[in-house]
Order: sequence, then structure tokens, then C-alpha cells
Amino acid sequence: MAITKPPPRGTAEPDDGREEKAQDGEKAQDGEKAHDEEKTHDEASRHLTSPLLLTLVLLTAMMFQDPVRRALAAPVMQSWMTVFVAVVLQALPFLVLGVLLSAAIAVFVPPSFFARALPERPALAVPVAGAAGAVLPGCECASVPVAGALVRRGVAPAAALAFLLSAPAINPIVLTATAVAFPDDPGMVLARFVASLLVACAMGWLWQRLGRTDWLRPPARSSYDGRSRGAAFWGSVRHDVMHAGGFLVVGAMAAATLKAVVPAEWLRAAAGSPVLSVLVLAVLAVLLSICSEADAFVAASLTQFSLTARLAFLVVGPMVDLKLFAMQAGTFGRAFALRFAPATFALAVVVSALTGAVLL
Repeated sequence: MAITKPPPRGTAEPDDGREEKAQDGEKAQDGEKAHDEEKTHDEASRHLTSPLLLTLVLLTAMMFQDPVRRALAAPVMQSWMTVFVAVVLQALPFLVLGVLLSAAIAVFVPPSFFARALPERPALAVPVAGAAGAVLPGCECASVPVAGALVRRGVAPAAALAFLLSAPAINPIVLTATAVAFPDDPGMVLARFVASLLVACAMGWLWQRLGRTDWLRPPARSSYDGRSRGAAFWGSVRHDVMHAGGFLVVGAMAAATLKAVVPAEWLRAAAGSPVLSVLVLAVLAVLLSICSEADAFVAASLTQFSLTARLAFLVVGPMVDLKLFAMQAGTFGRAFALRFAPATFALAVVVSALTGAVLL
């Protein structure tokens, strides 16, 4: 009978032992993965998914269809639905066209083009960059990343900021939408162009004079860098349509509410004061955060207010609103946004009032 001696210390274990241990380790890992997958599935099952949420909403509507039908039949709701649908249907084509063009510019026009086209002196580059917004359509959702790309490519921050403010406010799509929304007031198009360009250039020069380097954080690379142009284009279109479309719906709901629900005495009291009416619509533009391709139709529906007050709504909105503040803070830093946004708001209100007094 042969006696097998154990291997001496310090010698390698037989291959069979190592294979058994490796297999045991793989089984343990597989067990942990299965446990994690079950845990993830259990957690996901506890949350409402979009189809489930839609099903619950439809079931609720069916259960309460009679009260809902009676509520929608009320004269106030009929008026509300009329204004809401009119604003959305008028603004939607311009919003989609503006998103397509802004995505094309953000993806297919290289930032080096702007660096070559702008003068080297910042004082001269500011008005040129501001005027470039008149020929390069882009909503505010696209202007922030484009301005960040300009700064990364060495363009003077003052010129990049002038373009950031002017592009969503004076581009051909926005001016055409303004002309369609105000067919009886053609002076509104010129007033919007002049006031927006003045604010953009003034803020660029103000940043060149008073801005500090430590206030402006170097922007990170675009989320679409490294992807094909087609993928980047459609990704930008999907993002901007969903983003801007949501704010358009909110803005149309607010306009319909002001038109149909808010007591007329309140609106007359706010609209009766020239100063208060300008401030009210300027603050409303910041809160609603409507895309610039669609805001003219919301402003046109606010007939209780003067043309100057509605001009302030159109000038402030593309330059200062809640979503723009968040995007500017994410791109250039919170220290920049906390200084740049209030200064832009104050200057836009003053320039709008002065421009309206002269041109409207």
C-alpha cells in the first residue's frame, strides 16, 4: 500500500487544487451577481415605469370621466383650452425649425470658424460676435455649449458671452416668429432686434471691463465630443425638442391661465402701471423659461399689457431664465452665473424700457 506524502511547505499546490479553488471563486462571483441582479430587479419593480404610470392615468381618467367632462365643458376651461392650443400650435413649427438649425450649427460648424472670423481685439470682437447671432440661428439651449466651445478654442470670453446672449434673441427664426406673432405691430421686430443686440454688446463690454478670470471656470468638453456627427446631431435634436417643448407647454399653460383664470382686475392693475408692467413680465419671462422660438406667441397673447412690457418679456427671456441660469452655472461655474445673470436682467429691463419708449 503506497503512502502519499503531503507536499512540503513553500511548494506549489497541485493544479487540481488551484482549479477547484478557481471554480469555487467563480461560483461565488456568479452567486453575488445573481443576488445583485435580483436586488436590482426588486428595486426597479417598486418604482413606477412610464407605461405603468400612463396606464394609471388613463384608468383614473376613465373612472372620473363624468366630472372631467363637466369640468372641461365649463366656459372658463373652454377659453383656457382655446388659448393653450392656439399658442402651442402657432409656436411649435418655429420651435422645431430652430432646434434643427441650432443642432446643425452646434455639430457641423467648428468653433475654430468663429475664432478665425472674430477680430483679435476683444473690444471689436464683441460687436462682431453679437451681430453673428443675427445670421446663425440657435436657441438658448444651444448657445451655452457653443459659447463654452468658443472659450475652449481661445476666443475672448467677452466675445463669447456677447454671442451667447445675442444668438437666441436676434436670429432669423426668432425675428420671423416675432413678425408672425405681431402682424399689426411691425415695429416690435425692430425693437426686439435693437434692444437685444444692445444688451448683448453691453454685457460683453462690461465683462471685458469688470470681469475677473477666477469668476469664469474653464468649460468642460461637450458631451457630444467623440461621437459621430450624425449621432451628435440627432442627440442634440432629441434633447432640445424635449427640453424646449416642455417649457413651451408650461408657458402656454401660464399664458392661458393669465388669459382665462386670473381676474381681469388684477391684470389691469399690473398693466396700468408702466413700471410695474415691465417688471411683472420680465420676472414672468425668467420663471416661464420659454424657448426663444416660441416666446413671441406667448407675449402676443398677453394683450392686457403694453407693447413695451411685452418687449421686456421678449428681451429678458432668451437671456435670463431658470434653465439658462442652471446651464450657465454648469458650464462656466456658479460664481459666474451669480454675477452674470442679475446684471443681464437689470440691463435688459432698462434697455427694453428705453427702446420701447423710442420705437413703440
